[in-house]
Amino acid sequence: MADKKLLDALSYHADGRPGKIEVITTKPTQTQFDLALAYSPGVAEPCLRIAENTEDVYKYTAKGNLVAVISNGTAVLGLGDIGPEASKPVMEGKGVLFKIFADIDVFDIELNCKNVDEFVRTVKAMEPTFGGINLEDIKAPESFEIEERLKAELNIPIMHDDQHGTAIISGAGLINALRVVGKKIEEVKLVVNGAGASAIACTKLFVSLGVQTENIIMLDSKGVIHAGRTDLDKYKRQFITEHHNRTLEEAMVNADVFVGLSKGNILTPEMLRSMAPNPIVFAMANPDPEIDYNLAVASRSDILVATGRSDHPNQVNNVLGFPFIFRGALDVRATTINEEMKLAAVRAIADLALEPVPEVVMMAYNDYDLSFGPNYIIPKPMDPRLLTTVAPAVAKAAMESGVARQPITDWEEYKSTLRRRLGIDNDFVNRLVQRARKDPKKVVFTEAEDVKILRAAQVCLAEKIANPILLGRRKQILEVIEENNIEIENPVILDPWEEDDLCEEFGALLYEKRKRNGLTRFEAIKNMRYRNYFSAMMVETGKADAIISGLTRNYPIALRPMLECIDVTGNSKRISGMHIVMTKSGPLFLADTTVNIDYNPEELADLVLKVHQRVSRFQIEPRIALVTYSNFGSSRGPAPVQMKKAVEILHERHPEIIVDGEMQTTYALDGESRMKQYPFNKLGDKAANTLIFPGLNSGNAAFQLMRGMGLVDIIGPVLLGFDKSVHVLHHTSNVREIVNMVALAVVEAQEKQ
Repeated sequence: MADKKLLDALSYHADGRPGKIEVITTKPTQTQFDLALAYSPGVAEPCLRIAENTEDVYKYTAKGNLVAVISNGTAVLGLGDIGPEASKPVMEGKGVLFKIFADIDVFDIELNCKNVDEFVRTVKAMEPTFGGINLEDIKAPESFEIEERLKAELNIPIMHDDQHGTAIISGAGLINALRVVGKKIEEVKLVVNGAGASAIACTKLFVSLGVQTENIIMLDSKGVIHAGRTDLDKYKRQFITEHHNRTLEEAMVNADVFVGLSKGNILTPEMLRSMAPNPIVFAMANPDPEIDYNLAVASRSDILVATGRSDHPNQVNNVLGFPFIFRGALDVRATTINEEMKLAAVRAIADLALEPVPEVVMMAYNDYDLSFGPNYIIPKPMDPRLLTTVAPAVAKAAMESGVARQPITDWEEYKSTLRRRLGIDNDFVNRLVQRARKDPKKVVFTEAEDVKILRAAQVCLAEKIANPILLGRRKQILEVIEENNIEIENPVILDPWEEDDLCEEFGALLYEKRKRNGLTRFEAIKNMRYRNYFSAMMVETGKADAIISGLTRNYPIALRPMLECIDVTGNSKRISGMHIVMTKSGPLFLADTTVNIDYNPEELADLVLKVHQRVSRFQIEPRIALVTYSNFGSSRGPAPVQMKKAVEILHERHPEIIVDGEMQTTYALDGESRMKQYPFNKLGDKAANTLIFPGLNSGNAAFQLMRGMGLVDIIGPVLLGFDKSVHVLHHTSNVREIVNMVALAVVEAQEKQ
């Protein structure tokens, strides 16, 4: 197994393009005109502006969002002094984390330099390039002096993450651990095993939070730090103790808190049992903690344990802090990262753990029991709220402490900007979920024997989004629930093969609807044994409010019973499919992506009306573009002609709707270019947020391309035209996508009532 993991890791870093990062352009570079602006002669203009006012470098370059991750490879993870080249995979990885968690660009810089003066001089010379500097994996005590000198001599945010990142996260964890066990921070006895950069930074921060220095015992590899030792540097001497303890075993007696930043497996169960009641143990050595988590919790029942590992509760992970701390510091153009900013981050992280955990986090970790307590004192790294919680707290602290050069005035807008940076503008999904919670509806899951459907049903119940009705074989559903530890208390299960009376009732209704389409009463009743027919009639008769189907069935097969059982609205009496693509600029609506091969002009106009109505219900103003390969009559062909006529119909009958076309997708999404070329267009200079395709061929291809690239989150397909709330999933939908569809289906059911 170890060999397999080794091969996987090496392949991950080596296959394809070596490494994990690349540089991409953010401006157009397709034409000679673009290149002339990007470089000579156009580049001279911003150069001259910056020469007049150096602060304009933030306006015309990437400096304000660029951080240097700098190391000399002398203290890499648990690997020690392996050199600058060997440290590069770690520094690239740090750049990846900055980007995916906070949209901060990174250059990783590995210096072949162990001399403090030379290191400081080299980094100082790079100040004009970067908006901030993250020092990484530099051994103590040199790391202390390097950071101190750089902070004193440079005018941009600097942080040695090994010191302060760990300190900030463990500080938040300590606050919440003490909340759980009911102890006061100023009264606890603290044992710190380790006296390197991280341990000293953590201990200094704990003192800032209220731990009394006389209650601290620190140990290095030679034992307790005490006044009788002559081998201590100035950093360790800060924590000389007057206690008579000399060994870890002695120090642990009656200790309230143990913090380990040393090496694995040096704590014993006997040491833990000698601690005070309700002890707190932060065993943060990596990859092996000072004591195995399972051994620690087996040693005594009242213990609270945190480690640096992701496979146990309460992971002390620096990624909870450094991306968001730098994000807040960069956004107010702070001159430093000071103690006030660090403490603000500590409290923001600690307080976030007190809040209810969103379902997206529980799904990400497949843990639906996350709530504040002994096993959850620190937020999970994938919690999207960290960005909008920690970064504003840090930015505000920078402003209040006088180190911000560009204050923020509108905090709500700032938080929206942060969400948009990463494409996690969850306002749309959050609004759906909140609206669904106000009046949860009965949702029929037609494929309830599938584990993904059952997990989605569990989340819907936990989030109070919907009241699931599970269709399928009762025994098999219960077996899947038990085998996968799915918590659905008293599930509502219906098996059509056990519901003779309902099948008779539903079959009679279907017969009345379809008797002039060749359907006999016997066939209608027989069809009710099939779950898609049964669920459709449940909704049609009001015994349920919405349907979620299609995960394990071919799309047309899942859709056909709905068409036979449920009325269709609109002039064309056709249903259509729409997908919602969650982009950094907000949701983008695409139709028709799933149902109809082609449309005539009247049908296209009807489709636009349905999409306009649906998008408007999301409290979003639709800006609709009919897209094809032609721009306002520039090319002839069946699709452009049909779309041109549809636009004429819409402009004549519905002048209030913001719709235009036909146009190419590029012009639909680039309002400025469209306005320059076609100033008469009804969309003005704003990008379209709704794209109407001439038929299934182009619409489905566009949707599948976006989905296949995996660069955006997608909700859908959303079916338009049914008189009830009916939705047929894509068979690759994951649990989160199913839950999002349920929320949408519930909201639609609310509206239809």
